[in-house]
Amino acid sequence: MSSDPALSKRIKRHVIGRIRPYFAATAPGFESLCLKELQALRLPLEHAAAIAGGVEFSGRLTDCYQANLHLRTANRILMRIDQFQASNFRQVENKAADIPWELYLPSGTLPQISVKTRHCRLYHTEAIAERFLDGLAKHRPSAPAESAGGEPCAQTIFIRGADDRFTVSLDSSGDHLHKRGLKKHPGHAPLRETTAAAALLLAGYRGQKPLIDPMCGTGTFSLEAAMMAENIPAGFLRQFAFMGWPSFRRSHWEHLKSRIKMHSFSRQVPLIFASDTDPSACRRLEACLTQHRLKEVIEVRQQDFFDFRPQDLTDQSGWVVLNPPYGRRLESRPQSDRLFMKICTRLKQSYQGWELILIAPNPKLVQRVPFTLDTLRIAHGGLRPVMMFGTIS
Repeated sequence: MSSDPALSKRIKRHVIGRIRPYFAATAPGFESLCLKELQALRLPLEHAAAIAGGVEFSGRLTDCYQANLHLRTANRILMRIDQFQASNFRQVENKAADIPWELYLPSGTLPQISVKTRHCRLYHTEAIAERFLDGLAKHRPSAPAESAGGEPCAQTIFIRGADDRFTVSLDSSGDHLHKRGLKKHPGHAPLRETTAAAALLLAGYRGQKPLIDPMCGTGTFSLEAAMMAENIPAGFLRQFAFMGWPSFRRSHWEHLKSRIKMHSFSRQVPLIFASDTDPSACRRLEACLTQHRLKEVIEVRQQDFFDFRPQDLTDQSGWVVLNPPYGRRLESRPQSDRLFMKICTRLKQSYQGWELILIAPNPKLVQRVPFTLDTLRIAHGGLRPVMMFGTIS
């Protein structure tokens, strides 16, 4: 909080204590799932609804913290700041100067501006961003950037225009929320954590039965499953942009985190089995597990999917998750298609009765799968693969 008593009082009244509109942005198709996640938190929200591109909700600043901390399928959480009509650049500049930025941003901060427009007379997004920054600069004298929480002050303002009406939002998340603060090792076109979490939630995974991830790569599916099994919130290990806001109270944030009950079970056998043919991928994943004390939850093996049966790992049926190589990870589409069908044959032979999550590189392959699954088209690395989930019969 600010050392200026008058400013601190205004921040408490207008930012901390006020019910404000927020927006949880999601990937297309995940809006309803994100809404269910938000509702499961049982926050005292006045409004929550799924719309195209995400979830609108109205709540207090602490609800924004909770959304960042817990939502596994959200990309970022935006605080709505203002809305205005504008058909010329002077109106944009004047409106930016009218917003009381001292309530929202550390002094001296030069935020990034992200602009998108649709059906607006002002369509030059870079010019809109420049005028908005000019207006913001008139409102606030230049000074060294401060951070109430001692965190980096990188901030982003989102401006969205439609039919000459502009919505101004402040990004509370910072880095995209798929960055959990857990996985540091790189991979070739890895699945985003938010997508893996959505797949696990849609398939009904709750962390109570075994899960086999036999083409694990960087381990995204295994790590997301482990976080669910151990009740680790999606954002527990990372930092957020709101930690640089004047309204941020570190003691309150630490109190919210301390209320989370994380269970670390002493397991006789692992719950999750991750394997890959790439020895370096296995070593990097094992190092990640050691760093975050998840080795009791996930067992890593260098092994080919076609060289073992699920009974070699566990005497229970559970989930098998597969994101086969495709796109940049294989030389050609025919090669990818042949591998996909070989995988389906193996699943049919050895995984009867298991719950399956399978990523199909293209929708034409869905018709060739020898069992019936639910499907959802997703976006991944510029491609549009199909997420499939259901019981192998």
